[in-house]
Amino acid sequence: MSRSPISLPQVRGFLQTNRRDLWWLQPTATLLGLLAFIVYSTWGALQGTHYFLGGPSQIGSQHLLSPFYSPVIWDGAGLTSGHAWIGALPSWWPAWLLFSPALLILPFPGFFRFTCYYYRGAYYKAFWGDPTSCTVGEPSFRGENYRGEQKLPLILQNLHRYALYIAIIFIFILGWDAFASLWYTGSDGKDHFGISIGSLVLTTNVVLLGGYTFGCHCWRHLVGGRHDCLSCSKMRQNAYERVSWLNSRHMLFAWMSLFWVGFTDLYVRMCSMGIWTDWRLIG
Repeated sequence: MSRSPISLPQVRGFLQTNRRDLWWLQPTATLLGLLAFIVYSTWGALQGTHYFLGGPSQIGSQHLLSPFYSPVIWDGAGLTSGHAWIGALPSWWPAWLLFSPALLILPFPGFFRFTCYYYRGAYYKAFWGDPTSCTVGEPSFRGENYRGEQKLPLILQNLHRYALYIAIIFIFILGWDAFASLWYTGSDGKDHFGISIGSLVLTTNVVLLGGYTFGCHCWRHLVGGRHDCLSCSKMRQNAYERVSWLNSRHMLFAWMSLFWVGFTDLYVRMCSMGIWTDWRLIG
C-alpha cells in the first residue's frame, strides 16, 4: 500500500502569515496600552510630589492619596502629607540618591501583574511576538535553546502565587485609603465626613483592583480548585463559583483596573497641583 508523504508545517519568518484578517490589531492595541501605562507609571513614580491631597496645608480638601504611593513609608524631602507611616525622609538618606515613596511600593503590585497568567500571554505576544498571533511567524532570536519558563528570568513567573498574597494586602491598604477619602479636615481642625468625586475615584479603584486580584487563577485554585469534592462544602462551592465568575472576566478587570489605577494617580496629581478641583458632593 503506497503512502503519500505528509509535509511538515511550513516554517515562517517573523510576522509572515497567510491570514487575511486584521490579526495585527489586537497585539498592536495591547502593546500601545501596556506601553502607555509603563511610561506614565514610571514618570509618576519618579516625581515624588503631588501624590496626596488634604495635607496640613490643604484644609478643607478630602484626604486623597495616590495608589502609586500607598502606603507611604517615608515622605519625600520637605513634604508632610500626614500619610507617612514613619515620617519624613531620614537624614542618613544620601542627597545624591533619587528618592520617591512610590519606588518602595510599586515593585510589589508590579510583580503581581508582571507574573499574572493573563498579562504573560498579553505581553509575550505584543512585545516578544511569542507568537504575535495564531499561525503568524515568530522571531528567531530564541533559537533551539529556548525552554519556556524554566530558566532565568522567566522562571520567576512561578512566584506569582506568592505575589498574590502581597497583592491582597495592598487591597486592604487601598481600601483604608478609600475610607480615609470620605473625610476632610475643616477649618476647626477636626475631621468631617464628606464624599467628593475623588472619594468615588479611590473607591472605584479598590473595587476594580479587587475584581482583578480575586479573579486570579491562583486564588481560584486556593478557594476550591485543589479539592476533589467541591459539593462536599456548600460554602466552598459558593466561593469557588463566585471566584470563577471573576476569573472568567479576568481580562476585563485586568484592563479596567490598569487604566483606573493610572487615572486615580492622575486625578490626585491634578487636584494636588490645583489644575483640577475635587468637587465635594456630600458634606
